[in-house]
Amino acid sequence: ILLANLSISFSRCGRRHITSTTTKQSMVSSRDVKINIRNGKDGSYQRHTSGHRHFIRASDTTTIENKHPVEAGRYHLHVALACPWACGALAMLKLKGLDEVISHSIVHPTWAKTKREDDSDVHCGWVYKNPGDEPMSNPKGYGSFPCDDTLKPDTFTNVASVRELYELGGDPDGPFTVPVLWDKKNKTIVNNESMEILRMLNKEFNAIAKNPTLDLYPAEFEEELQKLNEELVYPKINNGVYRCGFATSQRAYEEAVGELFEALDVLEERLSKRRYLAGSQFTWLDLRLFMTLVRFDPVYVTYFKTNLRRIAEYPNLLGYLRDIYSMDEVKDTINMEHIKMHYFTSHPTLNIYGIIPVSNGPDLEIPHSRENM
Repeated sequence: ILLANLSISFSRCGRRHITSTTTKQSMVSSRDVKINIRNGKDGSYQRHTSGHRHFIRASDTTTIENKHPVEAGRYHLHVALACPWACGALAMLKLKGLDEVISHSIVHPTWAKTKREDDSDVHCGWVYKNPGDEPMSNPKGYGSFPCDDTLKPDTFTNVASVRELYELGGDPDGPFTVPVLWDKKNKTIVNNESMEILRMLNKEFNAIAKNPTLDLYPAEFEEELQKLNEELVYPKINNGVYRCGFATSQRAYEEAVGELFEALDVLEERLSKRRYLAGSQFTWLDLRLFMTLVRFDPVYVTYFKTNLRRIAEYPNLLGYLRDIYSMDEVKDTINMEHIKMHYFTSHPTLNIYGIIPVSNGPDLEIPHSRENM
């Protein structure tokens, strides 16, 4: 099928750059695309539970029982810059100064067929591409989405997809999610739960980290932050935006969107009196919240129908967002091209032609003026 593609990009100063290309793309399948999204009978979005939950512990030095010891160069992090969970893990890697001892790879933001040679297998998910490869189309064959210089294939296993990585590690069923912390020596998945990966990167690799004293899990705030996460940040905001976007009934959507904006109102008030969620100290929960907020206006407002208000309309949340974005290690993980390309091109049931809106949300480079709070 021949597809004519019109690409429009906007720079910050508002100038438009338009290129037109015609590429030959083949539709993945005439059947329905299979992706890792499931819903309950009431239409509510049901997130999968992470299935790989091994730990790396610096305190465990026994060679027999410790299958995953702390060791420079042994582990590899598979990420998608579009995914807030994976992006958070990569930001922690950089904040701790572990990026030279734990390697990482970056998938293409557009989901694609993971078994290209099997017409009967319609699963679509994260795939690896090389910079400069032919542009990809969405799972239905529409669009032309470039393979930019940010892409970083896994040169250790040479897998073509995250699904293939799971299969290599003995898991043919998935779901095939990122982030994935991979043991290159044992050729197995250590962990694919982002919360646990964050905690391990924060503490267990201090002996080989450039910033071993940085602690995003301060003991004095542990109970307070855990409660805030379990009751508000995760269910109503982090996962709440997905509950809005992937709901398949009006009732499920309205319940989720109501809880989402009630939670944002609570945090807007909380952040009017303190720089970060726990006060003056930046923590893991700030990192988790940031990764949702930075995607909110450019993606979720449109794509997930969270359009009651934008983050740009919350003065304290917007300042907080700019504050965290000003951290170089965090900013380095934010690629708005990848973020928008993934969401707007990977789920044909929500956006069949893969049209990507032009707005990148509020300007995050503006000074935040929160440093004295």
